[in-house]
Amino acid sequence: MSEIAAKILTRPRRRLIVSRLVPYLLLQALIVIVTVLGLRLLQPGDPEDFAVSDFSAREDGTMRAVRLPHFTASRYSLADPPLYTAAFTFWPGDAGSGWSVYLPRFSNAVEVAVNGVVVLDSRRDANANRPDRNTPQIAAIPSSLLRDGANDLTVRLFVWGPLKGFLDTVYVGPDAGLRPAYETRTLLFVTLPVVFSAWQSILAVILAIMWLMRRHEPVYGVLAVAMVLGVVQAFVPPPVPPATTSRLAAVLLASAPIESALIVVFGMLFFGWRWPRYGTLLFVPGLVVFVVGLIGGPPLPRILFLVLGIPTVGLCLFLMACVTAAAVVRRQDAASFTIGCAVTIVLVCWVQDMLTVLEIATNDRIFVSRLSYSAMLVAIGAGLTWRFARALNQVDSFAGQLVARVGEAEERLKASFAREEARARAAALANERTRLMRDLHDGLGGQLVSIVALSERGHEGATITEAARAALKDLRLVIDSMDDIGGDLMLALGSWRERATAQLRPHDIALDWRVATPQGLPLHPELRPWHVIQIVRILDEAVTNAVKHAEARHIAVSIETLDDDHGPYGVISVTDDGKGFALAGNGASAGQTARGLRNMRSRAARCGAVLDLSSDASGTRVRLQLPQRFPDSDAAAG
Repeated sequence: MSEIAAKILTRPRRRLIVSRLVPYLLLQALIVIVTVLGLRLLQPGDPEDFAVSDFSAREDGTMRAVRLPHFTASRYSLADPPLYTAAFTFWPGDAGSGWSVYLPRFSNAVEVAVNGVVVLDSRRDANANRPDRNTPQIAAIPSSLLRDGANDLTVRLFVWGPLKGFLDTVYVGPDAGLRPAYETRTLLFVTLPVVFSAWQSILAVILAIMWLMRRHEPVYGVLAVAMVLGVVQAFVPPPVPPATTSRLAAVLLASAPIESALIVVFGMLFFGWRWPRYGTLLFVPGLVVFVVGLIGGPPLPRILFLVLGIPTVGLCLFLMACVTAAAVVRRQDAASFTIGCAVTIVLVCWVQDMLTVLEIATNDRIFVSRLSYSAMLVAIGAGLTWRFARALNQVDSFAGQLVARVGEAEERLKASFAREEARARAAALANERTRLMRDLHDGLGGQLVSIVALSERGHEGATITEAARAALKDLRLVIDSMDDIGGDLMLALGSWRERATAQLRPHDIALDWRVATPQGLPLHPELRPWHVIQIVRILDEAVTNAVKHAEARHIAVSIETLDDDHGPYGVISVTDDGKGFALAGNGASAGQTARGLRNMRSRAARCGAVLDLSSDASGTRVRLQLPQRFPDSDAAAG
């Protein structure tokens, strides 16, 4: 049953793979055809009217007639190079524009002489001697060398392997007729590779920075190293024989297969596959070329590069094509399609180069795989950068969503804070209402009860009137305490001063009001009405005691701000010149005065203030030290 179920599940998967792979392979076949046609149609042309192709070649002491293009055997010594001799006709009528000799292709270096005088030696330009560059050469022929009619032309072809020597058709004629073809080839095979290499070096720096910032993604570092190797091959000139060392040539030759192996590593990492252990074998050919090149003589690294390096490059391209095809089947994204098409183009160009090396395409000694390979590296780098940019966009989108969610949470938090603030405000109002009700109950309520009791007992009207006035005074005190004084206790004390002055006036007692410090008392933003009531009632009790019990004739009120190590605090002092009263050891008295003093201490404690009382025959002094910060709740209740 399980096998049947497995078959049922496998069939749709196979159909899915086939439905994706077949169109992709058809697309790659179309790319192959277009690339081949492009290589044929886009091959630059030369001015055939000025072609000199019939030469006599002297090679290994033997002279024979040859027709260019011509191949010679591989050589590793510059002694006795092949010598090509020909003749061309000079027309004096075209001397105004100057004459030049133009060589579109050759391997490895040439020395051109006209009538026995050297006019061109490409060995002075190391980059021109690389067979994979297809670098053209043009040299102006001094007019003094030209003779009317027949002129001698000799070309010495220097070959140092491993490829066979190659000399394409030589063109001699007016410079104006040869220069356009030379400039076209220079643009294709000199300028364009430099542009690609410059672009490649910039991407290498960008990828290296990305890898340094994101070490957990080695794909950036692998591609950066591959691009660095490509830039080294592009800009480091190879040594020209007879060079005493072959180390630089070994490095340059070994870099190509190593670079190809790195591209396969990049493909595996980029598409999310694990790099197999045996995959390191791809680096062995490049390392062999490098090590042997450092130890052996100059011919060895070139021979090993031809035997091991070039096939390794082809193998890596084939593996990369397989990796991208599998990625297309699995991912179906633009990056895998783009890289797969680029790999196919490079693979076709590599096959084209191999046909040229094997002389199957005899007259097409143009190597294009290096140029297309640079373009592929640039395409891969651009695709990787595009993926990085897309990841940044995703991060930005996520950050935007996160900001929106944080904003929503902030709004909810603000609403919750507003509710809590309203709840706290309601609780504070309820507490304030409770305190006021208690004060009304203890003060005004008690006085009303006293008035009722006096009326029922038949007391005189003056007594009831006095009690009613006291009740009215207490009611005004509560109402005044409800005013918003902005934490400035001096405003409340000013109202109390007016009431106290009016209270003392019938008793012919003077009130000496003195503010000792300019600021009076410190501001207390936390000051609440119930704090004001407690303080004012303490002062009322002190004045009442001075009038009723001490028989004082003069009362002084002093207000000041003191400062200590913990900050400023206010002090209110009430001093009278009465007869005083006796205090117990704990600062208390007896009878009604004792109850009043207890109330004063209790009210001071509820506000967090400290009450000091002293009395003798010269009078009584009440000192109320205010707290630096009034408590939110009843401090006496804990």
